[in-house]
Amino acid sequence: MATKEREDGVALPALGFLGTVRWMWTQLTSMRTALFLLLLLAVAAVPGSLFPQRPANPAVVTQYIQDNPETGPILDWFQLFDVYSSVWFSAIYLLLFISLIGCVIPRAMVHGRAWRSKPPRTPSRLSRMPAHGTFVLPAAQQSQPSGQGGERPVSAGAAVVDAAAVLKKRGYRVDVRDENSARPSVGAERGFLKELGNLVFHVSLIGVLISVAVGGLFGYRGQKILIEGETFVNTLVGYDSFTPGTNFSEDNLDPYSITLEDFEVQFDRQLTHYGQPIDFTATMTTRTAPGAEPEEQILKVNEPLTIGGTSVYLVGNGYAPVITVRDGEGNIAHQGPVVSIPQDGLFTSLIVLKVPDAQPNQLGFVGFFLPTAAVDENGVSFSRDPDPFLPQLNLNSYYGDLGLDDGNPQNVYVLDTDTLTELNSRNSEAGGIVLDAGETFELPDGKGSITFDGLRRYAALDITHDPAELGALVFSSLALAGLSASLFIGRRRVWIATGTRTDGSITVEYGLLARGEDHRLAGEGAAIEKLLRQRWLADSTEDDENETAHAGASAPGSGKDN
Repeated sequence: MATKEREDGVALPALGFLGTVRWMWTQLTSMRTALFLLLLLAVAAVPGSLFPQRPANPAVVTQYIQDNPETGPILDWFQLFDVYSSVWFSAIYLLLFISLIGCVIPRAMVHGRAWRSKPPRTPSRLSRMPAHGTFVLPAAQQSQPSGQGGERPVSAGAAVVDAAAVLKKRGYRVDVRDENSARPSVGAERGFLKELGNLVFHVSLIGVLISVAVGGLFGYRGQKILIEGETFVNTLVGYDSFTPGTNFSEDNLDPYSITLEDFEVQFDRQLTHYGQPIDFTATMTTRTAPGAEPEEQILKVNEPLTIGGTSVYLVGNGYAPVITVRDGEGNIAHQGPVVSIPQDGLFTSLIVLKVPDAQPNQLGFVGFFLPTAAVDENGVSFSRDPDPFLPQLNLNSYYGDLGLDDGNPQNVYVLDTDTLTELNSRNSEAGGIVLDAGETFELPDGKGSITFDGLRRYAALDITHDPAELGALVFSSLALAGLSASLFIGRRRVWIATGTRTDGSITVEYGLLARGEDHRLAGEGAAIEKLLRQRWLADSTEDDENETAHAGASAPGSGKDN
């Protein structure tokens, strides 16, 4: 072995390369390191919530870097816009994975050997155990092989055999020692499921990590707003927004389609909860592949629709007014439903419409949709009911360059009016646009017209595909079960030793030991003693006699645990 010499002349052994590797492995696979890495992983995930992430919204990340030219590139160099696929986050994840495996495998081997081994030898002084006691059996009146239901054993060996039977019925693994000696005893232990639960918990954590990794690599998530009568086809261009996994491929998309046939909302009409939604029902027609037979399915809140390996959730809804816009040349520049965004419980909804094809000037509209329009004493329109009893559009109109031709991404629900010229508004001379269903409004200066043709509903869908979803559920459930077992099952050892007095009576001494603190240990000792007494001292006369002997055995210095 290589050595190195200190200044005082004492030679110290040197670890060497293999020793250093062995020391590093020992440190990595310790439970303390695993817990530290688990905490570090949680801390490392925090930047993913503080900074925009490139896989979720690359346009926002690009804009953030442009708005912060000094700090943005530095943050990007540290991969803070790609946290969950960064080198440092992956390193912590892999180290945690290796650490848990290194912790579990040796412990599983040790537990397996302990499960097959016999209970430890009987201590010479059971009175040193945390829970212990002693009582005396009067001499038996006739020879019997063992005590059965109040029949006293005739020897210390027979008493040990009886005690082993009692412990075995109580779930202990027993081992009778020196049955024919002067001090026969039985050793017993139970609670191996406690350590097994601990192992199951850690193995399940590994399973959860694997499941999360598989889901992050091959899963995806997308959002789609689907208007009544429209069809969604599961392709990339069909999504409004899409978040792919790291190893996602477009070939993973199953070619199914979903058509929203009808969307119904039921509102409460009781005075105490008037207008609150009670039920949402989306009637869907699904096809698992092109040319497949259509199938009608119902989608509700918390009742997702499963198709093509994905789960479709209903996460929102609203109204989509059908609008036709004609430009200054009399041509139809826009025709179809326009999604409005609810702003309150009465479905007062924000609506934005951009018409880049209008000639000679592009047109823009912004305002509110009111399902049941009313006017207050100040002349301000509002909605008095979420159902469309009197649907109405209240809009401002603008013309100019919408900025859609320069290639910069825009929010479809926001209209930038700084570079536009106002045509109509509530405060302008022309006034705002107020349209009931079926009405048409002529824009000033011959810019065209706008018509409120009708009304449809829409459903906001969240579509997720997680190939490891079932695995994560199974391993999470196993982890909970294993943790419960490790917390509530007690690991205990019991020893019972017997001896024969000169008068033929038999002393019975027991001691209990738990792994770790166990406040139920004294109660377990009392329960075992009660079972032994019921087996050997069933009749009341003998119980009375034994109480006297037991009281003497429980005096100070007798070793009785009170």
